[in-house]
Amino acid sequence: MDGNQDLYVIPAGGGVARRLTDDPALDGLPRWAPDGATVLFCSERTGHYQLFEVAATGGPARPVRANAFVEYQADITPDGRRLAFLSNAEGAEHLWVLERATGAARAIVRHGRNSILGNPDWGPEGQRIVYSSNWRFGHQIYVFDLPSGKETRISPMTSGGCEPRFHPDGRRVVYVSRGHLGSTSRLVEHDLASGEERVLVDWPALNYDPAYSEDASEIAFASNITGEYAIYRQRIADGQSWRITFGKGASRYPDYRPAASR
Repeated sequence: MDGNQDLYVIPAGGGVARRLTDDPALDGLPRWAPDGATVLFCSERTGHYQLFEVAATGGPARPVRANAFVEYQADITPDGRRLAFLSNAEGAEHLWVLERATGAARAIVRHGRNSILGNPDWGPEGQRIVYSSNWRFGHQIYVFDLPSGKETRISPMTSGGCEPRFHPDGRRVVYVSRGHLGSTSRLVEHDLASGEERVLVDWPALNYDPAYSEDASEIAFASNITGEYAIYRQRIADGQSWRITFGKGASRYPDYRPAASR
């Protein structure tokens, strides 16, 4: 809102945004903890991207890990025990999993020296992670199954995708389809069993950052349909949409707070 990217909390129905972080460095890519008590995010406040956590009521942010590597784009398992995140601790950017109780971390997906991964998101059972990677042909969407170690591409090779999120039932994934850097993007829902896809948002704009509500009745997302990115909600049943943010500056990366904590 003041030219610096920080975290804000706003009622789902719209209203006054409450500032959660206030640091000269860039803060972004927030994810609520399952209990709604804290928000995980990444920040450049140490000079490079690192993972931090801040209380839902605000206050000082604490580092999740402190090192000399670039670590960002994190998500928390539904039971709060593990994080999935991206790190270049081995040189190339890989997908890692961190055990919160012990601090032990390991790389689980390695896609080559020059690969760019993105936006890991846990399935509701805490055993699968969906993410994007450009390691073969453009950005594609993959699902990694931790027990088996199996990785499966789910996006069409010709159109690719990024910014995936699991549906709360674990049987579907919503992601951004931009046709390998087209001038507009769609939000597409993919059925993991059948492979069938349906378009949820097809506005003539760049539409990004989809996230399901906890009951899966709607999605929140960012769009530049008006020229600057703002946050919108859209009801899945009939496509009815509402704009949520109206303040100065671009708004991105919405995430719904768990209902039990509201």
